[in-house]
Amino acid sequence: MGPVSDHPPYLAGLRLGGRRVVVVGGGQVAQRRVPTLIAAGADVVVVAPDVTPALEGLAHEITWHARAFTAADLDEAWYAVAATDDPDVNAAVSAAAEERRVFCVRADDASEATAWTPAQGRYGDLGIAVLANREPRRSAAVRDAVLDGLRDGSLDRPGAPVVRPGEVVLVGGGPGDPALTSLAARDALASADVVVADRLAPRELLDELPSDVEIIDVAKLPRGRHVKQEQINATLVEQARAGRRVVRFKGGDGFVFGRGFEEVLACREAGVPVSVVPGLSSALAVPARLGIPVTHRGVAHDFTVISGHLPPDHPDSLVVWPAVARLRGTLVLMMAVENAPAIAEVLVAHGRSSEEPVAVVVEGTMPTERLVVTTLGRLAADIEAQAVRPPAIIVVGPVVGVAVGARVGGAADA
Repeated sequence: MGPVSDHPPYLAGLRLGGRRVVVVGGGQVAQRRVPTLIAAGADVVVVAPDVTPALEGLAHEITWHARAFTAADLDEAWYAVAATDDPDVNAAVSAAAEERRVFCVRADDASEATAWTPAQGRYGDLGIAVLANREPRRSAAVRDAVLDGLRDGSLDRPGAPVVRPGEVVLVGGGPGDPALTSLAARDALASADVVVADRLAPRELLDELPSDVEIIDVAKLPRGRHVKQEQINATLVEQARAGRRVVRFKGGDGFVFGRGFEEVLACREAGVPVSVVPGLSSALAVPARLGIPVTHRGVAHDFTVISGHLPPDHPDSLVVWPAVARLRGTLVLMMAVENAPAIAEVLVAHGRSSEEPVAVVVEGTMPTERLVVTTLGRLAADIEAQAVRPPAIIVVGPVVGVAVGARVGGAADA
């Protein structure tokens, strides 16, 4: 008996862990389906004379038979996907599956399939699957609407929260633009009882929090009001011990000059469960947003991210600046506006050219973002002339010249 197409599908969640799933075809459809099957724990077998480079790169996770399909390929299979661009081959896969009572998806003709692939997505531990009647774009649109509602809180979020009571989650919010904040970060924020927020964390996201979420401001202003790290650590522990879901919300990534691991250690020592949601590091994302790469073939084979919060001659500085000056790659300086003149001076004194291109990105990814293009020799003067204030990322190296071309050699505002 062939497939019956005039009845709605019966939705079921397949548990494919350790079970043989055969994908016939090695093109783009297979490339989209195989990773999801791997994530479901399936024993994936791909049958195709040729596959895409991405599928070939999965050779250590799948079994690839580089040949044409035979009916015997579906022996012991639990599920099959016919994903070739040849209708006759897909029909043969479907027929072989029917003989073996194996459910089969057909990429070319859903009406002849015994199974359909839904539009899928995940929100925390929830799996979302939507099937419109052979209308994949409609299915995807509904799935996206459901996921958006779960993420922004307009839909109730059933199931266990991302952050559990009595737990601290250190969340990296990215460089400032909320569009660059990860879904995992948003999920954590949506389930928080209290948010302990830095000044540089994406501020618009705080307005999306429910009104009953407490926000504790622990801003550290340059040469201004400053919450001590010990006080922040104590706040995290105190709030978690009170049974609250605590999100420590930082800009960038908390483990890149964000003192995140100090907070991890403080929680561990207090016996408070703690986990980490990494963020997009400002050191890389801010230059990239303006088209400035930190590496480029034939120009820079390495990059070094350095904290410039201490001047080169400070006894507590851990940076060997003469060695840094001898590096040929890109230097990315964070928290370095105040000490940039001294840093530029020592870099030039130990081998870097005074004409080395420099880009200073002020308020990166924010509406007030500015780009100042200069050189090591002019950095001090242009920081003063352009009234550069923190936060700013300073990029030193030939990649700046590649990216901004003719603007190198004098200050430019963009």
